[in-house]
Amino acid sequence: MGTQFEATVDIDRPIEEVFAYLADGEHDPEFSPRVQRIEKEPNGPTRVGTVFHSTVKDAGMTSRRDFEISELVEPTRIRWRERSKNLITAAEGGYDLERAPDGGTHVRLFNVLEGHGVGKLLVGFAGGAARKDAPEFGQRIKEAVEAAS
Repeated sequence: MGTQFEATVDIDRPIEEVFAYLADGEHDPEFSPRVQRIEKEPNGPTRVGTVFHSTVKDAGMTSRRDFEISELVEPTRIRWRERSKNLITAAEGGYDLERAPDGGTHVRLFNVLEGHGVGKLLVGFAGGAARKDAPEFGQRIKEAVEAAS
């Protein structure tokens, strides 16, 4: 059984800019301190099937993560699924973007975490930590997108 966390944030940038920034997953280290390194395959614009290979550090442990873009609907929807096999993985995740009346963008981020093997015992703790950090995570996304524009 999995667990989900989500964050919502309002970003003071047009939806097209926010979508472009978030779809370029190579920006993840700018707002996610756990991401130490990330590479995109193939090079070029992000599309369905693009895979992001990352090295992350969680709870003192470094692991390799591979996320595949499973849906891309410009400028409102980005979906991914983790292809790597770790104790805890993001079975699915994504961003939902909406135009805000003030010209900004309302963003909802979510991840559904699943445990594998011993990870089934840990997924509840990981989900709790992710939910606790979710508001700050949303704020880091806001700050990174606004600083990039």
